[in-house]
Amino acid sequence: MAHIRTPARQLNTRARIGFSAALLLAMTLSAPAQETIPTQEVDVEVQILATGLDYPWGVEPLPDGSLLVTERSGALRLIRDGQVSGPIAGLPDIAVAGQGGLLDVATAADFATSRTIFLSYSTRNDNGLGTAIARARLAEDATALSDVQEIFRMNRFTSVGRHFGSRIAVAQDGTLFFTIGDRGESERAQDMNDHAGAVLRITTSGAVPADNPFANGGGAAELWSKGHRNPQGLDIDPKTGILYSVEHGARGGDEINRPEPGKNYGWPEISYGRHYSGAEIGMGTTAEGFQQPVHYWDPSIAPGGMAVYRGDMFPEWDGDLLVAALKFQLLVRLDLDDETGEVLSEERLLKGTYGRIRDVRVAPDGSVLLATDEDNGSILRLSRAPISGD
Repeated sequence: MAHIRTPARQLNTRARIGFSAALLLAMTLSAPAQETIPTQEVDVEVQILATGLDYPWGVEPLPDGSLLVTERSGALRLIRDGQVSGPIAGLPDIAVAGQGGLLDVATAADFATSRTIFLSYSTRNDNGLGTAIARARLAEDATALSDVQEIFRMNRFTSVGRHFGSRIAVAQDGTLFFTIGDRGESERAQDMNDHAGAVLRITTSGAVPADNPFANGGGAAELWSKGHRNPQGLDIDPKTGILYSVEHGARGGDEINRPEPGKNYGWPEISYGRHYSGAEIGMGTTAEGFQQPVHYWDPSIAPGGMAVYRGDMFPEWDGDLLVAALKFQLLVRLDLDDETGEVLSEERLLKGTYGRIRDVRVAPDGSVLLATDEDNGSILRLSRAPISGD
């Protein structure tokens, strides 16, 4: 399959309020536990950086080595030197309901000077629930947010409490790519005037970029691609400029796509899965006008976040896709062909060892960060194990 590209010059990789002092102490690990796990290419050392988090959903490394972590229940926290902060003050109005709450966090391309971050979350209006994006400035001491502004709110809210999406990938020019699921109403993924079931793109102020595929009509102006069921992973390959997404299927049919402007990825007209009842979905697996996935899973792995690996620590994984998986409690590594982008092989790591894995990010030093989806959730770090005798 040929590479599907977004403009390379534009792209660059990306509550529990009032915790007691005793609980915060329990969340602090001065000497992280670690073990070594063999993989097909290299031995990996797994460190537990923090525990006691309430369903952590997104993790984002900062330039100073600390980490921002969202908890779905509505808290944003900082992890630094094995210590977990109290809730960062000043978050927008978040509705914690069903699968919704505080979801992803990403830093602006100029974070080192601007301190700007972006949050995705579910919020509420008179019609129910929907996905929103906010921009804010993180204080130098990371205790509070200021200049908080909602820059996007989806255009149709309902009472349904599932399929909010939502991952954020930040482009070098400041535009934001982000995902919204079909909100549990599959037909919305084919409504071109509906933000649901889509990858979307806006500027940091919430405006519509002039080169968006529907900026001049034919659909909601913020849309980038449609026909997605519930994409919870999104990343940009910093080397090639390819935008990747991963989404939940129904019973089978989880899929990886390369979202291209104006293209339709089929849900619910085509799918490699079935309805939970066992009935066939739509017209089958292919139909004119709909794009095919790069890769799909049947049975489902229930994918969470996704990252394109580019880093010095694991050159063996260069250009591979790392996909967090909830159902089998593992991390998937997909080896891609450098020329065609075809998936050559799949390796399943950490299966059943650390629980449901919700997010995966590549840190600046090339290590891999994971968040586990539990009420006693953890942040893990995968690094290269030292060779025996070193």
